[in-house]
Amino acid sequence: MRNIKLIIEYNGKNYKGWQRQPSEITVQEVIEEAIYKITKEKVDLNGSGRTDGGVHALGQVANFYTNSNISGNNLRNALNTVLPKDVAIVESKEVDIEFHARYHSKGKKYKYIIYHDKIRSPLYSDYSYHVPYELDMNKIIESINKLIGTYDFTSFTSKKTDKENKVRTIYDISIEQKGKIIEITYSGNGFLYNMIRAITGTLIDIGRGKIKEDILDILKAKDRNRAGITAPSHALYLMEVYY
Repeated sequence: MRNIKLIIEYNGKNYKGWQRQPSEITVQEVIEEAIYKITKEKVDLNGSGRTDGGVHALGQVANFYTNSNISGNNLRNALNTVLPKDVAIVESKEVDIEFHARYHSKGKKYKYIIYHDKIRSPLYSDYSYHVPYELDMNKIIESINKLIGTYDFTSFTSKKTDKENKVRTIYDISIEQKGKIIEITYSGNGFLYNMIRAITGTLIDIGRGKIKEDILDILKAKDRNRAGITAPSHALYLMEVYY
């Protein structure tokens, strides 16, 4: 028995997220089907974590167990011949039998992309969030700096979350503007359901002056109703998983 680690890139537009579901097409499902086509084995693919419907990935990590003797590079190449064009295996290699993509993860990096202009862009519309409002970037940066650290992020997660412990550590948040594109990159030891999207939506509402409350007060309130909108999923990217 061998343990195979995959690094996966995918366009999430046509998928109901990562995790297999009974009546919706997901990324996990199409990769498991591809593995069956190549190895003739039905496997359970362990992802590093869920991504919501529409979320993209450049560095999702997963592992599975196989009796196949196909080498890492050959397995990657073979899977890419049968996967749909919006999913690709970037890397495939054999790892220690004990490795688990989810349980051994130490953290993740995500990027959120905003298209900041009065006029929407047909070219960027599927992969960025169109924000037509004037934004005070100084206020956004000031708020970002206050979120770095270990906090209870109840105010920035969906009420539907099943996680009782809502304490997470954000290692870093960086923001970069390139013309009409604003990229916000988040690194942390883990993120709650909708957490990054809720933070991003709140930062936008602060930047446009819709929210005047200090973001630390919102954080301390532990009340989702105090924060801003949940920014849409199609502009969010899983960049890297830390081990």
